[in-house]
Amino acid sequence: MAHDPALNPWRTELGATLRLALPLAATNLLQMLIHAVDVIFIARLGDQPLAASSLGLAIFGLTMWGMTGLTGACAPLIAAELGRRRHSVREVRRTVRMGLWVSVGFGLVGMGIGFAGEAILLATGQDRQIAALSGDFLTILSWAMIPMIMASVFRIFVAALGKPAYATAITLLALGTNVFGNWVLVFGNLGAPALGLEGSALSSVITSLAMLAAYVVVIGRDRQLRRYRIFGRWWRPEWQRLKQIMVIGTPIALTVLAEGGLFSGAALLMGRIGETELAAHTLALNLAALAFQIPFGIAQAATIRVGYHYGAGDRAAAGRAGWSAMGLSMIIMGSTASVMVLAPHFILGLYVDPAAAQNTAMVAFAAQYLMIAAAFQLFDGAQAVAAGALRGLQDTRTPMVIAVFGYWAIGFVTAIWLGFYTPLEGIGVWLGLAVGLVVVAALLTWRWHWRERLGLLPA
Repeated sequence: MAHDPALNPWRTELGATLRLALPLAATNLLQMLIHAVDVIFIARLGDQPLAASSLGLAIFGLTMWGMTGLTGACAPLIAAELGRRRHSVREVRRTVRMGLWVSVGFGLVGMGIGFAGEAILLATGQDRQIAALSGDFLTILSWAMIPMIMASVFRIFVAALGKPAYATAITLLALGTNVFGNWVLVFGNLGAPALGLEGSALSSVITSLAMLAAYVVVIGRDRQLRRYRIFGRWWRPEWQRLKQIMVIGTPIALTVLAEGGLFSGAALLMGRIGETELAAHTLALNLAALAFQIPFGIAQAATIRVGYHYGAGDRAAAGRAGWSAMGLSMIIMGSTASVMVLAPHFILGLYVDPAAAQNTAMVAFAAQYLMIAAAFQLFDGAQAVAAGALRGLQDTRTPMVIAVFGYWAIGFVTAIWLGFYTPLEGIGVWLGLAVGLVVVAALLTWRWHWRERLGLLPA
């Protein structure tokens, strides 16, 4: 049977994207499970510790997201360097080294935010007792900030060098460490003191250090990774490279905060509508976030693949990389959307008992929200991958403006209007989220489509 030679480059690119995306998506899912472990253990301590940890994790998570967005600039830079010269050891080392500098510098800023957690929560009108508990929790948890951001730089390094399975294995190790740490420290097993909420925070710090140590060991033992000598002359500044990371990374961080802030803001809106609606929103959003980890992994792969071809100056291959990733994302998100439409009660049953009388109203609301989540799955996947592909072209400033405009000027305003000025209430808030995602997906895909006309590709 004859094969059309024109299809071969597309098949090759799709295969390369899949090999990179699958372990990255698995790593993202495992990372979510690590955070879920904390919630599962803390929930057994009672409502007050759970509320305190939720507030603390909201502050820590949003700060962490922003910081890892900043160091995310390392991905397109390393990929472009490898595209320009297959063995650009010195250039890759400079990028990783300055990425680690940024991790420490901005990690200290993140720790400062964590240490001020109680004051931040009191300023937003939270209960004093809950704020105090959350502040103590954050004071310990903040020590995980720097190792976590550094680990994210190492994760980019191993993935860009074609070894993303290391990241998956290390995150799996971290999951096991966190389960064991919570079991020992929260409830005082194996003769350890029962530290409760603070024990869970301490477990997260230990887990982050174990993850960082695992990356150092793997990079030191792997022959291909070791030759980059990324720990060589780590004290030596590379100001030009540092500036590049900041110029590309700052818009990525702000984009991440714009999207994360939209969903955090939606939770505040739902809380004003009703307690049951907020609980239903939390369940539905958790399932949507779980599904999102797959296109997020594809988007990370798109950044690396597009960045590689961008560095090599191959316009056609860069286009194939972006469109292959987008097609892959559409197929997968179409599948997850189908599950949400066809079996909402089944997937909600992973969290709560849908048959229990006390859950009837919450499950009914959550099932309605899942219908809307299913509708915006395709757009969520499209915006993530389009943003990832544009990052591969080192185009981050305009996508940031698009994200802020689409999520806040359109999405959040629509959510407020439909949620509070029409009878739709919670459904209105979710429709607002969907509108924001549709607008951002359309504008980012348009920008990717017209990348040549907009001068985003090398001459």
